[in-house]
Amino acid sequence: MAEKRPIWTRSFITISISTFFIFVVFYALLTYTPLYVINDLGGTATDGGLAVTVFLLSAIVMRFFAGMILEKFGKKRILMISLFWFAVSTILYIFVGSFAVLLMLRFFHGIWFSLLTTVAGAIAADIIPPERRGEGLGYYGIAMNLAVVVGPFIALSLQQYVSAQTIFIILAIIMVIGFFCALVVKVDETQFTKQEKHKLSISDFLEKKTVPIATVGFLISFAYASIITFISIYAESLGLIKAASFFFVVYAIAMLVVRPISGRLFDTIGPKVVIIPSIIIFGIGLISLSFTESSWMLLLSGALVGLGYGTLLPSFQSLAIQAADKHRSGYATGTFFAFYDSGIAVGSVLLGLIAGIAGYSNLYLMLGIFVILTVFYYMWIASKQQKQAN
Repeated sequence: MAEKRPIWTRSFITISISTFFIFVVFYALLTYTPLYVINDLGGTATDGGLAVTVFLLSAIVMRFFAGMILEKFGKKRILMISLFWFAVSTILYIFVGSFAVLLMLRFFHGIWFSLLTTVAGAIAADIIPPERRGEGLGYYGIAMNLAVVVGPFIALSLQQYVSAQTIFIILAIIMVIGFFCALVVKVDETQFTKQEKHKLSISDFLEKKTVPIATVGFLISFAYASIITFISIYAESLGLIKAASFFFVVYAIAMLVVRPISGRLFDTIGPKVVIIPSIIIFGIGLISLSFTESSWMLLLSGALVGLGYGTLLPSFQSLAIQAADKHRSGYATGTFFAFYDSGIAVGSVLLGLIAGIAGYSNLYLMLGIFVILTVFYYMWIASKQQKQAN
């Protein structure tokens, strides 16, 4: 029996650490920007939401160009350039003097976030041995999921004691550390001829082989938008705001417990045995939220969401990369996250409108049923791809 090739190489560890710092800053700003707009710039809650939306829109648009940029200039070069400008963008928040300037900065920042997370994900996928990609991307995804807890905690804790400028300086320092971590990452670049580099087609913007699983990712992230956007508002309406502060802590613990197991099952038995139960558990977690009346029910829902959704993102990303040719991992990553980010953006807006009409409890009930029904769509896609493979 052949010895397993290692996942935890120096390059994998350092790209994971850099990714953790990237997402700590992202989630810290995602949480803090609306407060900054209201408290420091004299804006409204709507203005705060717009500042978040502008960031996401520029990130989504950039995803479609990311693969072509990585192919033309190389992954390591783009990693370092985008890390540099992402850090610079963070520093520039210190000098914002008006809401209009903030919107321009958010748009600029979103471009580099999109490029940076695409290239980091592609590099991680390339570093991991193909036969252990499900397990490896599961570990890599932990960096992003832990940042969901750490980023908002840093921002919301600091804002009680220090100025906005101090918060932005601290976040910029975090990114500088991430930059130096990435310096030691070794990347095996794919070489292309000049003709290959300059021949423009739809494949320069979209990895068509990745689209089927990316559409499943869109549906799941659409539902997940209800968690990251409305869970605190929903908890406050139930008088459970203190328990809500632990929601993502429980979520992260559940995800950490299941991720190593699910990754190995993905590689050894196959994706269906991981993805189908995870979708169902995520759906049950949303339904559980709709019936929440106490703190323990809210935290139980957080655990179910962590067990379900926490497994799906790396599983889908792994399938997206496996569907594409090896040298197109950047395109596959960009395409998948373009759909994923779009689900978050559309969900944040559309689900807010639905919640205003039906209420948050009914919203989570409908979304839970919706998520469980996506199992059939995933099974249809998996069956279709299996027939094509045969």
